[in-house]
Amino acid sequence: QCQLRGLWRNEQGSLMEISAVGNDGNFQGKYLTRVSLAGSCTRTSPLKGAQQQPGEGGRSTFGFTVHWDKFSNATAAFTGQCFVDAGGKETLTTTWLLREAVTSLEEDWKATR
Repeated sequence: QCQLRGLWRNEQGSLMEISAVGNDGNFQGKYLTRVSLAGSCTRTSPLKGAQQQPGEGGRSTFGFTVHWDKFSNATAAFTGQCFVDAGGKETLTTTWLLREAVTSLEEDWKATR
């Protein structure tokens, strides 16, 4: 069974730390983007999420949001699943959406990536 608690690094070099997962599946932590790591000012952004309790076979899914309030007016939502290979290595796979603030409804088309 995969444990979300801990420090994770993605392919881009960003870091995510999940402090603890409660009995109800809720968790919180912090996210540090590669962009922030490469700059002169390292800033973490808070994340909050929930893990679906493992079903048959110990597989579970999760989702979390990151609010980039310290350096960007945007929020990102991630959803994914954790896998454990035969050697015991844990891997998270996720899909994400990022929403940036825009100044008008006419600009809404370019606000989500």
